[in-house]
Amino acid sequence: MIDLLVRGARPLDGDRPVDLHVDAGRLVAVRPAGTDAPEARQTLDAAGALLTPPYVEPHVHLDTCLTAGQPRWNASGTLWEGIACWSERKATLTGDDVARRAEEVLRWYAANGALHVRSHVDVTDPDLVALDAMLALRERVRDVLDLQLVAFPQEGICSFPDGEKLLAEAARRGVDVIGAIPHFEDTREDGVRSVEIAVELAERHGVRVDAHCDEIDDDHSRFIEVLATQAHRRGLGDRVTASHTTAMGSYNAAYSQKLHRIIARSGINLVCNPMVNLHLQGRLDGYPRRRGLTQVKELLAAGINVAFGGDDVMDPWYPLGTANPLQVAHVGTHATQLTAPAEVAECFRMVTDRAAAVLGLGDGYGVAEGRPANFLLLPATDRFDAVRRQVAPSHVVSRGRILATTPPRVTALTWLDGATEEIDFQRRGEPGWRDAP
Repeated sequence: MIDLLVRGARPLDGDRPVDLHVDAGRLVAVRPAGTDAPEARQTLDAAGALLTPPYVEPHVHLDTCLTAGQPRWNASGTLWEGIACWSERKATLTGDDVARRAEEVLRWYAANGALHVRSHVDVTDPDLVALDAMLALRERVRDVLDLQLVAFPQEGICSFPDGEKLLAEAARRGVDVIGAIPHFEDTREDGVRSVEIAVELAERHGVRVDAHCDEIDDDHSRFIEVLATQAHRRGLGDRVTASHTTAMGSYNAAYSQKLHRIIARSGINLVCNPMVNLHLQGRLDGYPRRRGLTQVKELLAAGINVAFGGDDVMDPWYPLGTANPLQVAHVGTHATQLTAPAEVAECFRMVTDRAAAVLGLGDGYGVAEGRPANFLLLPATDRFDAVRRQVAPSHVVSRGRILATTPPRVTALTWLDGATEEIDFQRRGEPGWRDAP
């Protein structure tokens, strides 16, 4: 007898429904629907719902979440005032405070279908309060979702007192990824050195690199070339990620062309955070006002892996947020002008497959026999439909158990003739409607 049998799910890239056999937390078989199956302790009728791997959050700050307005609001809406507000709030942190807020947002992520999360954690704190709390939380949630932690030097490595020592101590305590913030360092030379320190430390501990890179509207901020070159020369490739790179939205065409070659050669990943950077960037502009986002469409065309991240959930940098990667994909389609049907589908991949590549999940991700039984059932026809209608997963399955369920959203509408009808906003549309004349 197996633990769970899922009947009649429709794969992302196929029209023929399948049955899933789940046991001991893994997918032991994927069979054509209706095939004889062993007895199961629990059976779920997918009714033709779209079967997809879980969402992946490649960039969030869980240690700062749910602190918007504490101790004051970021009145200017800038990155820099956000850092100042957080510096004041950071002085009041306790381990329980960090863990309580972070776990609450992880519950939101899980309910929305995100079962892999990479969180940056500020380590410019002599006591590393947030880091210790997040390390303990990583172990606490291990049986539900995968949490990667980045040692993030929010106030700099070279420009913050003992910044390099604190980063090294974070590595010693067991983070998964080493971070940097070169554009925040006092000088360009400090910025370059901070990238070198982060890469060297990551190599020494056998972990990945994820740097906040060029998150500024200054077209002279070009640390992405430094990070990509370091990754190339050291052979680190896709173990390195550049997050934000919003200055790229201000680069001229000649430099951009050169830069695309450097990044493509290096093999690094990029993460764009469309919701938060639309909010933060361009604050010092008059009109026309820049979007302040990296060159997503051009990077994809150059064969570079790009993912979408949520970045912040109700904190000093962003007062909104629902921990829903599909919402990020939806905003990303608009912000980066990826709105052709195939491009919208690509935006879905930027919170699934492409984001999984950022985290280096490899064979631990995806719906296939022998892999962990982590998947979603979506009331949608395809990737495009899921993004357009912002559908909630009807079922979230984690480690082989049903973790979350969401009923259909049905609205009773009384229209012109006085009759009342039900409109199901989660209802699947007819396949192929976009191909109709």
